[in-house]
Amino acid sequence: MIKGDRTLSTELQSRQADDVATTDVLMSTEALEELVLATLDDDKAENVISIDLEGKSSVTDIMVIASGRSNRHVGAIADHLLKKLKDAGHGRAKVEGLKTCDWVLIDAGDVIVHIFRPEVREFYDLEKMWSVAPGGAA
Repeated sequence: MIKGDRTLSTELQSRQADDVATTDVLMSTEALEELVLATLDDDKAENVISIDLEGKSSVTDIMVIASGRSNRHVGAIADHLLKKLKDAGHGRAKVEGLKTCDWVLIDAGDVIVHIFRPEVREFYDLEKMWSVAPGGAA
């Protein structure tokens, strides 16, 4: 009887740990989104939108799309964001497009960030592809 109680107790502890881990991941995603949005705001990124993809994509929970005024501005925004992510413990973010800075993609796991020059953003129109409501609102 005691052995059965221990097994049940261990199983309950395991479930509770899973619940806590799930909550931590959700809070971490929200905190990561806040960090990204604050950094983009500090660096004067333009037309910043955040699209909730939870349940729509197996790749990420949140997609953030922003514009920079020029290649140099896009590159500076991306560099600063990568530094902030690293300082916050998300140093393993993957990045694509820093060479040309027309479109920089930063994959921080639960949050993916696209930083475009305005013409490139207009051409690809990711907001339309991923948004539920017209006009880019998610």
